[in-house]
Parts: sequence; C-alpha cells; structure tokens
Amino acid sequence: MKILVTGTAGFIGYHLAKKLLQRGDEVVGIDNINDYYDVNLKYGRLKDLGVEGQNTGNSTSVEYKESTLYKSTKYPNHTFIKLDLSDNQGIDELFKTQKFDAVVNLAAQAGVRYSLENPQAYIQSNIVGFMNILEGCRHYEVKNLCYASSSSVYGLNQSQPFKTTDPTEHQVSMYAATKKSNEMMAHTYAHLYGIQATGLRFFTVYGPWGRPDMAPMLFTDAILNDRAINVFNHGKMSRDFTYIDDIVDGLIKVIGSPAKSNAQWNAKNPDISSSSAPYRLYNIGNNSPLSLMEFIETIEDTLGKKAEKNYLAMQDGDVVSTYADVSGLIEDFGYKPETKLKDGIAEFVGWHREFYGG
Repeated sequence: MKILVTGTAGFIGYHLAKKLLQRGDEVVGIDNINDYYDVNLKYGRLKDLGVEGQNTGNSTSVEYKESTLYKSTKYPNHTFIKLDLSDNQGIDELFKTQKFDAVVNLAAQAGVRYSLENPQAYIQSNIVGFMNILEGCRHYEVKNLCYASSSSVYGLNQSQPFKTTDPTEHQVSMYAATKKSNEMMAHTYAHLYGIQATGLRFFTVYGPWGRPDMAPMLFTDAILNDRAINVFNHGKMSRDFTYIDDIVDGLIKVIGSPAKSNAQWNAKNPDISSSSAPYRLYNIGNNSPLSLMEFIETIEDTLGKKAEKNYLAMQDGDVVSTYADVSGLIEDFGYKPETKLKDGIAEFVGWHREFYGG
C-alpha cells in the first residue's frame, strides 16, 4: 500500500511511518519542519528514518529544501518531502504525482497553550492545511483517509469517561476548536464525495522521541538538570496517558479498515460518531487515567531523583482531567492498549538519556 503520512518529522508521524516502513508499505512523508520546538529533534527523527538534508557547514545544522524529494538510505520504500500543508499548489502537485492508496494526516500546529499566543498559526495549518488534504483526496480519488483529532475537543465536558457520542460544543482553546472543525470538514467530504474518513481523538501520548513541550520531556529535563517543575492546578489533575506504541497499533488497524457508512444510522436520533456517510470517530487512549502526581512519581522513581515542585493555579485553555472510552475501537478492531506506565516511562527515560545525555 502506498501511504501519505503527514507530519513525519513529528512525534506520532515519525513512529507511524517507521512501523509502516518496517512492515513493507511504501510511505511518502511530508513535514514543514517548523520551529515551534527544537528542530534538531525533528532532524533526529528524520535521520532515524534514513532521511538527511544538506549540511550547512555547521556541524550541528542541516537544511531540507522545499518540495525536494529525499530518498531514505535506510528504507528504500520511503520518500520525504519538505512541504507545508497550507501550500495549496504544492499539496495538489503531491497528490497528482504520487497516487496514494491511503492518507494519514497527523501534521498540525500542535500545543494547547501556544494556541492562546498565536491562533493564526492554527488556522493556517489545521484548517487551511486540512482543507488542502481533503481536496487532494477528492480530486485524486483517495478514498481511505485517517486523520488526527484530539481529546481536547471535549472541552468543558465533565461527563467521564469521554465518549464519542457525547456533545462536543464547548472547546476551551483554539487548538481544540480547529480539531473539532476537522471532524466536521471530514464528515462533509465523506457525505459529498464518499471519502472514507476516520478521525482519532488522541489522549495524552507519550514515549521516546516525544515533544519537548509536553509533560514527560518537561519534567524529565528539569529533574535531571536540577530545575523545579511546574505543577498546575496544584497537582489535582489526571490524564489518560497513552504510550506511543499503543497509539500506532490503533492507527494501523484503522488504516487497514477504512470507515464505512452506518446502515443503522438514524437522522432523527443521530449518533455523532458515525453517519450514513462513510465516516467514523474513535477515541484512542489508555482507558485508564492516572493522577498527575502519580505520573510525576513514576518519572522520579525511574530517574532515581526527586523533583522540586512549584504548585501553580490552573492554566487557561487546560482541562482538569481526561478519560477515554475506547469501546468503539475495541468493538471494531479488538484494540487493547497494553503498555504499563512504568514500562513506558522507562522506555522514554532510556531514550532521553541516549539522545540528550545525562
């Protein structure tokens, strides 16, 4: 199968591309390699996929030129292109020339808190960019589309566990609002053009090669370097922490079985997670939330070092807890997250020490 994976210099995109390549799929990866966080981490992911740009003369700096095709030296079935989702002409040319069997859209402007500072970046990447992906699928007859949504769409909803049949009309960040918009856009294209669109609402993904702006990296780096960590809402928070391998397992199951229309769907009493169109929404998480303090303690135990803690108030745009009902994935795909937190954190810390030292 020839698969477009967007965001392959990103955390989840890198892991998915690597797994697909190892099982023999042909993968075309794209990423704009923006500087929202340290590009050297993105370069490291690409290098691990066998994709290297031109050396700029500085021993630690490389460059990937726009719209240039880079063939992997590690995986002959992998091509990388530096390309921005919001580049309408570039995305159209990509679909026209590459002829994909399936598309997995993981590229996005990430970060709940940053969306309060720079909302325009989210519109360009997450709305305009996703529109270009949908148009590519429409005009070049790609029926199999899987795309990233987020647990943040549940917003002010406090009924837990979060279910895909719950109303999601009260987002509390622009990031969340763009992800909710993606779900509605995908349904429209499923209805109008028969694109088999599956959205996955990710719940707090962690693991090796994770993002520097997320809790595992922030906490680990601070503890190792004798800096205090910020503990928001005075630690009274919980998250459905989900290890990256469990996320990738769910993604691959969904790619292999595109969304179908729900023959039992009732327009007078609509199930918002499915449709008369080939459209599905799933939560993908560990289905077992843990307190923030337990998460911190697991990192401390793994590092063998206690953290100095700054207890702070709740941040704007954040939510107190998340908890995924993954019954849809269980029923349709036999999905079962298996990684225990202590094992996942051990893998993450081991990678962190190797990549950053310490």
